Amino acid sequence: MRVVIAGAGSVGRSIAAELLANDHDVVLVDKNPSAMRVAQVPDADWLLADACETASLDSADVSSADVVVGATGDDKVNLVFSLLAKTEFGVPRTVARVNNPRNEWMFDESWGVDVAVSTPRIMTAMVEEAVAVGDLVRIFTFHQSGADIYEITLPDESPLVGLRVNDVTWPTDTVLACVVRGPRPFSPTADDALESGDELMFVTGREADPTALQELVADGPELG
Repeated sequence: MRVVIAGAGSVGRSIAAELLANDHDVVLVDKNPSAMRVAQVPDADWLLADACETASLDSADVSSADVVVGATGDDKVNLVFSLLAKTEFGVPRTVARVNNPRNEWMFDESWGVDVAVSTPRIMTAMVEEAVAVGDLVRIFTFHQSGADIYEITLPDESPLVGLRVNDVTWPTDTVLACVVRGPRPFSPTADDALESGDELMFVTGREADPTALQELVADGPELG
C-alpha cells in the first residue's frame, strides 16, 4: 500500500514509522524545513513542500496513493489536503487528524474526509472504556458511511451472560463483530456463549439505536 502523509511532525513520523514496519510505502510531506528529520524515518520518501498546493501533490505522486493522511497540527491544512487528494487526485481513502474538537463537524465527505481521528475523543473513549463496565462506549466513527464502533463490557448481572450469540436478537443495524475475553479477541460464532467480563465490540449503521443496545445488556434479549 502506498501512503502519503501531510505533516512530518511527531504524529506524522510516528504513523510513517509504523506503516513502514508493516511493509507499506510512505511519503512524508511538510513545508517546514525544521520538520525534515529524515534520519528519524530514513525509509520514508521525504518532500519539502506545501501539502495544500496541487503542484506539491503532483510532486508527491498523490494520484498513485492508496491512502492519504492529513496529520498536521493545523485543521485547515488537513481539510484542504484531504479535499484536494479526494477531488483532484482521486485518492480512494483519506484520513484526517482533528486537532480542535470544535472543528470536528467539518471533517466529513463534503471536505473529502473518509475517516476523522480526534485524539481528545479517542482519549475520552479509552478513559470511559477503562472504568465503565456495563456502559456503552463509542470508540470510533466512520464519517463517510456513518457507521460507529461501540464497546461494552458485560457486567456479572447482565441477562446476556450464559446465552449463546444466536439466542440474542441484536438491535436493528447492529453487528457483534468481536469478543475480547481476557487477552484473547475472537470472532464470535452462533454457538459461542457470552461470559461475564466479555468485551463486546459492535459495528452499527446509520439506522442503529445505541440506546436499544444499552438496554439489551441491562434488561435482557428477546429469545429466538
